[in-house]
Amino acid sequence: MNTHHKRPEPMLSVRDLRVSYGGIQAVKGVSFEVMPGELVCLIGSNGAGKTTTMKAVTRLLPCTGDVLYQGQSLTSQGPWDLVGQGLAMVPEGRGVFARMTVLENLQMGAYQRQDPADVAADIERMYGLFPRLKERRAQLAGTLSGGEQQMLAMGRALMSRPRMLLLDEPSMGLSPLMVDRIFEVIAQVAAEGVTLLLVEQNASRALKLAQRGYVMESGEITLTGPAAELLDDPKVQAAYLGH
Repeated sequence: MNTHHKRPEPMLSVRDLRVSYGGIQAVKGVSFEVMPGELVCLIGSNGAGKTTTMKAVTRLLPCTGDVLYQGQSLTSQGPWDLVGQGLAMVPEGRGVFARMTVLENLQMGAYQRQDPADVAADIERMYGLFPRLKERRAQLAGTLSGGEQQMLAMGRALMSRPRMLLLDEPSMGLSPLMVDRIFEVIAQVAAEGVTLLLVEQNASRALKLAQRGYVMESGEITLTGPAAELLDDPKVQAAYLGH
């Protein structure tokens, strides 16, 4: 065995994750990892446990097992501790601050940063990524369309300059045109070197973008492999790609 090539440390390593709701086990011993700079997707039907897994990883739900981020366990941390370490999440349902303007939402994404000039430059960068947000910058976030809110939630998360971004169902409920735009931005963010974990019901779009994928069914990971192989897998096609 060649010992010179030490395997790089995963950016995120989830080990034997279990989550229960009132006696029902929603996530049953899930393990997966995401390497630095990788775009990995977690696909599965509604109710498979994908969002529950994301919430447990980001400490929004109690769980057993271990979650390691950059080699450090997150078990004793709260969700508020994660942003400062470069871990940001775009939650399912977007979660924008409805009574604040678009600009204020973006500023909230950078609340832990101490570099006002760079924050201002990053806001302009978000307006470049999402021109619609620039047009709507003075508008209350609660009055935006679903697609605009999704852009805002992504922009807000990117304002923290994350090393790793978790995206939970970013295309849910959006028009096909808006879905295209969201996936373009995800590809761009990945190209800039941000590590991404994407939970997505639109399995074919997710697999076409990702390097690797995990398939989740009834709280367990049932398949994993390079995204291109999963796209060609008859079981995946039958279950998620409508073939």
